This record gives sequence, C-alpha cells and structure tokens, in this order.
Amino acid sequence: MRNVALWALVVVNALLAVAWVMRSTAPNAAMAQAARPGDYVMIPGQVIGGGGSSVVYLVDTTNGTLSAVSYDGRENLAVMPPIDLTRLFEGNAR
Repeated sequence: MRNVALWALVVVNALLAVAWVMRSTAPNAAMAQAARPGDYVMIPGQVIGGGGSSVVYLVDTTNGTLSAVSYDGRENLAVMPPIDLTRLFEGNAR
C-alpha cells in the first residue's frame, strides 16, 4: 500500500512539474482587446449656470468622439453620451 501511495505522489509531482514548466515558458502576452484602443484627451472645465459643477470633457482622437463626465459631490456621476465630432465638423449635425 505504501508503494502505491509513493508512486501516486511521484506521478502527481511529475504532472505539477510539467504544468509549471509549460506555464513559465509560455509567452506572457495580454490579449484584452482586438482593436487598437483610442487616444484620449481629458480637459477639465466647469458648466456655466450648472451650479458650479465641474466637468471633465473626454475627446477620443482615434474615433473622433466627444463625451463629458460630471460629478455633483453627492455620489452622482453624470455621463454624457458620445458626440460624433467628424459629423459635427462636416456641418451635417443637427
């Protein structure tokens, strides 16, 4: 019985060693996104007539969109849906 337990431990240790070698020799590449992420410009500002709320304008220069995020200080985060800047600058925006 001791002989069987000893060989079982040897086999388990061999499998663990093989798994460790395969894990440590595999390339460590992050594959989080298939597309290239955008380049962002963040611009702080304030809303005139908005009760002194501060705003952060977000410009995605890769996709040509503008958005804004505002925090009112009471655990409320307001997010503006993105605006297509290319359409806006072409004069076709409404």
